[in-house]
Order: sequence, then structure tokens, then C-alpha cells
Amino acid sequence: MSLQVRHIEIKNREQALEEIAAVGADQAGCRLMAPKAVHRVLKISGLTPVQATILKQEMLARGGDAAVARGVVDHTVEKTDVLLMGTLKQYNAMLAKLELQPFGLAALAGEIRRVLQNLEGRPIRRLDCRGKELVLGERTLVMGILNVTPDSFSDGGRFNDPSRALEHAHRLVEEGADIIDLGGESTRPGHTPVSLEEELRRVIPVLEKLVQEVPVPISVDTTKAAVAREALEIGAHIINDQWALRADPEMAAVVARYGVPVILMHNQVGTEYEDLMGDIIRFFRESIAMAMEAGIGTDKIIIDPGIGFGKTVEQNLEIMNRLPELACLGLPVLLGTSRKSMIGKTLDLPVEQRLEGTAATVAIGIAAGVDIVRVHDVKEMVRVARMTDAMVRPIS
Repeated sequence: MSLQVRHIEIKNREQALEEIAAVGADQAGCRLMAPKAVHRVLKISGLTPVQATILKQEMLARGGDAAVARGVVDHTVEKTDVLLMGTLKQYNAMLAKLELQPFGLAALAGEIRRVLQNLEGRPIRRLDCRGKELVLGERTLVMGILNVTPDSFSDGGRFNDPSRALEHAHRLVEEGADIIDLGGESTRPGHTPVSLEEELRRVIPVLEKLVQEVPVPISVDTTKAAVAREALEIGAHIINDQWALRADPEMAAVVARYGVPVILMHNQVGTEYEDLMGDIIRFFRESIAMAMEAGIGTDKIIIDPGIGFGKTVEQNLEIMNRLPELACLGLPVLLGTSRKSMIGKTLDLPVEQRLEGTAATVAIGIAAGVDIVRVHDVKEMVRVARMTDAMVRPIS
């Protein structure tokens, strides 16, 4: 056999164990060496110079490293970000020492451990949707879009009639949709907000038919607690909130009362960010805290990075490239890119010609670890999802 040098990408401890075992190492050696094969870079924000100095010293002492602001040494900065760099073995040794330190570092050690564990991969989850079960993690789930609005950017006005909407929902299920997402208010750029009464008038007659006849869970896309309450009374299974419990102060309590899963989407007014992914993850942590305070368990929460909402095209493309960073939250991720302007502006194509662009985003999203894709073209995207799953998900 001729000599060969090649690169092996190690994503987590389990994969490290497999690769080391494949070389022929014994079990004890595999267990000892696996934490050395996984390298993590973590960014921690808002530390004092004292906290940052201790972190850097402890990482350096174990062969890792930490980047801090220049002013940390002479305390000319009040706060600093810290970029930690090390293997799992180095982190584990550092955290054992950090847990004994003052200055709030013991609590920080606990948070670092949670993030490191989340990066090892999410377990298969069984999501109870009021008696209808969704399994997350075995394969990518496909959410079919059903808009009952006259002004949606893609299919506005096509399914306003309840009978036509029901017919379309059945078609989506036949094509492979695992969830139907019903929305009664357009969220396209420049849309006109609708009243509570008008949203109920659009959604409720369709929902009454869907919950009786459609076999998959029905998600209701709304930011209004009153719409969510009425929909849940009728039998909706999931609430999809495009303002992550922030648009209506009653939304969290409504979701908690009915015990349903909730999708929290990132959104903001304007496109200004200090740190794009850092700001998005901070937004999610705040909304997750709101949910938990209201009594919603983390086992009921799904996050959505909100492609196309409060973001420029360039920011949307950057988020697509950095989707794996959402894994630090340890929650299922939904991705909604179908036919969106990010695709239209990148390819210079109208809405009706964005199928291939959508397929590219779906494939990249699945490769990056998303669990659910929200799409208009269900038949085609189910095929994309199954092919991508075959390449990126472990064979059971």
C-alpha cells in the first residue's frame, strides 16, 4: 500500500470514536483519544476582564487558547467577547477547574457544558401534537404551505375558498407533506396588516375542515393570541409565531394552556445587527426564556431563523452559510426559504421560477442540520429532502 495523507472531518465525539476504532485502536484507547479529535470554537459575550483573564489562563494551561480584547490585560475595557479554542479533552479539564472559581464562572461552566453537549447532535425526538406524533431526527419533515390570503407573495387568493383550500391540503399530503401550515395574514414585504376579525374570517372556516379531514398535524401561522386560542379550540395542533411570542403578550400563555408545540421565528424591524448570528441566537434565548416562564417546555419548542424577515439578501445568504451555529441551542430547527426574494434577487427570477433555487436552499439546510422545511412545492421538495437525507443522515 502506498503512503497517503488525507483529511478526516470529525463533527462530534461519536464520529471520533468510529474513526479511531477503524484504525484498529482498542476500546480503552478509543475512549481516551476521542475527546482529543473534536475541536470546538465557542464565542462568549459580555465577560469582565477578570472573567476573561481566568478563562484564557485555564485554556492555555491545558493546551487550548482564548482570544480576548486587547484592553483585557490593563482593564481598559469594561466588557469583552472571548473566543475559546480547544478540543473536548481540553474543555473538560478547563471546566472542571472553572466550576471551582468565583466571579460567576461556575455558572458559566454549566452553560459551556450545555452548549458542548448540544453540539454533539440532537437526539431523535417524538413531538406530541395533541395526539398526532411527529418524529424529529429520523428524516427531514416537510411542512406544506396553505395560505388563505388574497395578497400572499406566491399564491395569494388561490385558496381563499374553504373547499379549494381543503382540496389543496389533501394534495399536499398526497405529495408527502408531514404538516400543513395554515396562514391567514400575508407577511410579504409591504403587506397590510389585517384585523383580528378578518384573520379569523379567513382561517377558521378552512381550519374546521382541515382538522376533520386531513390526517397530518395542522399548524396555524399567526402572531395573534386570540387567533391562536380560537384555532386551538377548534383542534389545531401547532402554533407558528413569526414574532416568537413577542407580538402579543398573551401568546405564550395561550400556547402553554393548550400544551401544543410552538415555532419561534426570528424577526425584527430593520436590518441592523451588531453580530448577525450572535444577535439571532440571543433573540432565541430571550424568547425561549419567555416560553419557559409561561410554562412551555423546551420539548415543545422549534426555532426558525426567519429567512427574509428583518434581513438583507446578503444577511440571508450569510445565515444560510452559518445555519450549523444554531445547534448550540439544542432545539429542532425549521427553515422557510420557499420561493423567497433571497432566491429571486440572487437568480434574478420571478416567483414562479424559483423551484431550483428553493431546492438548493432546502438541500443546504438539511446538510446543515435543519429538521423541518416549509415549502410550497411539496412533491419536488420531498424528493430533494429524501436524497439529501440519504447523503447526510446516519444510516440506521
